Amino acid sequence: MLEPLTSRQVSLREPSLRDSEALLPLLSLDAAPRFGIDEPVCALAVKSSIERALSDRAAGIGFTYVITLNGSKKVVGLFQVRQLDPSFEGAVWECLILPSSRGSGVFLEAARLVGSFAFGTVGVHRLEARVSLANGRANGALRKLGAVQEGVLRRSLHCAGEYLDQALWSLLKEDWAEHWVLTAARVH
Repeated sequence: MLEPLTSRQVSLREPSLRDSEALLPLLSLDAAPRFGIDEPVCALAVKSSIERALSDRAAGIGFTYVITLNGSKKVVGLFQVRQLDPSFEGAVWECLILPSSRGSGVFLEAARLVGSFAFGTVGVHRLEARVSLANGRANGALRKLGAVQEGVLRRSLHCAGEYLDQALWSLLKEDWAEHWVLTAARVH
C-alpha cells in the first residue's frame, strides 16, 4: 500500500475502486491528461485505470495519488508518477486538478508532497512534465516549483482532433531544496 501524505490543505492517498465515481468527472474534463485511458472516459475505463495504477505500484513502475481536501475529504485531483528507466531515477509526472480548486494552492501543496516522496523515498533524480504550451496556468505552476522548461515538443499532444505543442519541463533532486516536505513517518 502507498504511504498517505498530508499537508495543511490536502491529503494524498492511493486510489481505490471506491474513487471511481469521484474520478469520472475529473478524468472527463476537456484536455485532461489521460492517465493511461485510451478509450472514451466512462466508469469502466476509470475502474481499469485505478486497477492499472495499483498494479503499476505493486510492480514498482509507478504510483498514483488521489488528492483530497482536508476536512471535507472531497476528491479534487489526481497525481501520477511513472518511471522512465528501470532504476526509477528518471520519472514523468502528471497532475489534474478540478477547475474549482485551481488557483487555491492545492497543486503546489500536492506537488511538494509528491516531489518530496519521489525524490526522498523512491530515489528519483529527475522528474519530467509535459504540458500543453497553451496551458498558461500549468506552465506557470511548474515555473513556481522551480522547474526548467527544456524545450518544446512540436505537435506531440493529440487533443480534440488536433495536434498541439507541449512544453517539456524538468525538476532535479538537487534543485528541490526549498520545496522539501517531510513525507516519512514521524518517530517520537
